[in-house]
Amino acid sequence: MTSFYNQSIEEILKNFSVAPEVGLSEEEVEKRKEKFGPNILKATQQKSLWDIFLEQFKSSMVVILLVAAIISGIVGMTNGEGLIDTWVILAILIVNAIIGVVEERKAQSSLEALNKMSAPHTKVLRNGEVTEIPSTEVVPGDIVVLDTGDIVPADMRLIEAVNLKIQESALTGESVAVEKDTMTLEGGDIPLGDRKNMAYSTSIVTYGRGKGVVVSTAMETEVGKIAQMLQNAGETETPMAKRLQQLGRILGYVAIGICVVIFAVGVIYGHDWLEMFMMAVSLAVAAIPEGLQIVSTIVLAIGVQRMVKLNAIVRTLPSVETLGSATVICSDKTGTLTQNKMTVVEGWAGGNRIDFRNLHSPEDIDDDTQTLLISSLLCTDAHLKMLPDGTHQNSGDPTETAIVDVALQLKMNKNEKEKQFPRVGEVPFDSERKRMTTINKLNDHTLRVNVKGGTDEVLEVCTRILIQGEVRPISEEDKENIREKNIGMAKSALRVLGVAYKDIDALPKEVNVDTIENDLIFVGLLGMIDPARPEVVEAVKRCKTAGIRPVMITGDHKVTAMAIAEEIGIYSAGDKAVTGNDLDAMSDEELTQNVYNLSVYARVAPEHKVRIVKAWQANGEIVAMTGDGVNDAPALKQADIGVAMGIVGTEVAKDASDVVLTDDNFATIVGAVEEGRRIYDNILKAIQYLLSSNVGEVLAIFIASILNLGNPLTPILILWINLVTDSLPALALSMDPAEKDIMTRRPRDPKKGFFTKGMSWRIIYQGITIGIITLFAYLIGFRDGGQQLGQTMAFAVLGFAQLFHVRNLHSNKRSTFTSNPLHNPVLIGASAIAAALMFAILLIPGVMKIFGIVPMDDIHWIYIFGLSLVPIVVVEIVKLLGINHSKDEY
Repeated sequence: MTSFYNQSIEEILKNFSVAPEVGLSEEEVEKRKEKFGPNILKATQQKSLWDIFLEQFKSSMVVILLVAAIISGIVGMTNGEGLIDTWVILAILIVNAIIGVVEERKAQSSLEALNKMSAPHTKVLRNGEVTEIPSTEVVPGDIVVLDTGDIVPADMRLIEAVNLKIQESALTGESVAVEKDTMTLEGGDIPLGDRKNMAYSTSIVTYGRGKGVVVSTAMETEVGKIAQMLQNAGETETPMAKRLQQLGRILGYVAIGICVVIFAVGVIYGHDWLEMFMMAVSLAVAAIPEGLQIVSTIVLAIGVQRMVKLNAIVRTLPSVETLGSATVICSDKTGTLTQNKMTVVEGWAGGNRIDFRNLHSPEDIDDDTQTLLISSLLCTDAHLKMLPDGTHQNSGDPTETAIVDVALQLKMNKNEKEKQFPRVGEVPFDSERKRMTTINKLNDHTLRVNVKGGTDEVLEVCTRILIQGEVRPISEEDKENIREKNIGMAKSALRVLGVAYKDIDALPKEVNVDTIENDLIFVGLLGMIDPARPEVVEAVKRCKTAGIRPVMITGDHKVTAMAIAEEIGIYSAGDKAVTGNDLDAMSDEELTQNVYNLSVYARVAPEHKVRIVKAWQANGEIVAMTGDGVNDAPALKQADIGVAMGIVGTEVAKDASDVVLTDDNFATIVGAVEEGRRIYDNILKAIQYLLSSNVGEVLAIFIASILNLGNPLTPILILWINLVTDSLPALALSMDPAEKDIMTRRPRDPKKGFFTKGMSWRIIYQGITIGIITLFAYLIGFRDGGQQLGQTMAFAVLGFAQLFHVRNLHSNKRSTFTSNPLHNPVLIGASAIAAALMFAILLIPGVMKIFGIVPMDDIHWIYIFGLSLVPIVVVEIVKLLGINHSKDEY
């Protein structure tokens, strides 16, 4: 790739065949339009709704259910029972697919958002005249004229820069506008934020004016490269999707194996092959929890609604669970961990350090500090607008707006001060002398010269110093002391300005550097920083307590990044900080090996962020990436979960993310993590509830077939249990509140599936309990009234036992009797509805006939409710013995 910043202005003009005073001709523009195309970012072809709909049927579990539906239909038609089982299964799958399409379709509008950020119109020099054209018509070689407030339409090499400052935070992460010049840069690989002779597409001119030669348009710009990375970044499968796939495969293998065994055993016993085929189908249906897909989807959808109340908008359903599983949070600094607002926090005047964070009224400051603030305030071009509600808005260079803010904090209104001391002359800032000077009228006889700039540059023109109200000649010792204070502030990552003044009787004939900037009185220093958000320190602490590793990634300078990271707790003794150049020197393998030692990444480019995310992922970590700028978008998309800022975040970042924080508050992530963990816990409860029930069904049928006892449950009875009696309480479990220790646990191991030792143990022993009591009920009924009564009792015990068993799921440690039964009123309602539906099938004659149910007398009802309470007794005993959970779960 051509390094345009290494080329001189003459080389650039020659390579692009353009004269700086004339620009391109219309004829040449047309040729270049044909060669390079419009200055528009290309969009990828989006998937159709139909494609997304079909993708919902690709999981192993869904395929198995489709096969079961077909087999159920064949058997049903053969036996004259119709297609009711088939239609029920298909209806569930279609509803689930529709929900998936509506809730999970990602709006692939990142590239459109990038286009919206492009300048709608641009001033270019063509045929010797400046003309305004749509930015889409800019071509390589165009001479673009830049003024304050313009959005840069394409990447360009600057050929003229007069006090030019460009805000590039969306690309580099730096909150301070970059001072631009036209000097040719030496060196091979210079970070984007340090290329001071370049201007990049979508950046904003905040100060001064300039001209540049367009060197790249459309997809060849730095923003275009980001767009290309967005196109190339594949969709990262979430842990929930992976685990459901794993569960589907396991259940499929179990179902096929047991079906083959039952069918073979039945044939050996001499039963009719069609009868055994029906039993095998019953077992296949029993082995797969049909409601699991839709339950998990709806549980996540409910979680999305709860997240909104926590100021987090979730754009994809599985993202709720994924955030709860996050083990690493890679966070951008500017605007995410910090306020994206330069703030004066420290100063020095009269020989004393000033902590502006603890000053709130004029009475808190001495005369020297007041002189420091008034001189610096009058020497700014920032604008202050007071609003009717008492708040205010600033505009202008971030460094100057910081001065306006701190002055207003101390009851010094810039607008009022400028009326009191009107400006009568100025010498604008330029990057060579690094000073700015204004001349303000103090009274009828006196003018005050106010100067601010780099500390050394201001000291160069000072001959005196103000110390505790007295002006005296400045000594070398004074200067050395001031430089030490300046270095101390800089090591704390503060941007430091020196301030000086002098009084004169009248304006010189010519106001310039030579006539004004001399014999000045040095008054003090102002140190400013983009400060950390107040709530971030606690948020980082909670992340670490929860076993989550926070990492800072920024385009800002290393010393600034380290200072902020240390202040908020991300960087501590023993940690390492690296720059983008350091990353370039590392191979992907080296980065993957060293990534656990690195807490701060500074001066990074977009491709670095993606590499960092991939390095963590290569170590098996679940990575959340937060950010707000264009530069964050590829990493947001690559991460397992992308978290964008909703207020200051660019549309690009939002559209590339999975979660958008509506309050731009890093601390909100902690609440979202807790909510994600709660939801995941509750999904595990639902899975345990559904599978323990299914294990019970399978066990009852399997034992009955092996012992040649007949079929205790028909397919339609099992479907009713799985789709209705199971699903309603399983859904209601999603409303369970979080357990008290949820944010003191380490994140769940991403490599583990649903089936931890504890989870597998609970499903097995609880399933065996349900299976045994179901089979026992079948045998009692079979003894007293034949197979139909046995199936009726088995169905009733299975259904009611599960409704009682759901109470066991609130906690794996605590007794069910220690939890308030009203803490989840939704579960009470769901259980009541499920029980009412069970009674409808068991008591309403017309419905009883459809399901093959027969009436029962009082003694059989007593058997049913007695057996249905057994799961609570068994689980309580296991909890009391402390063996209901495993150590790897907590």
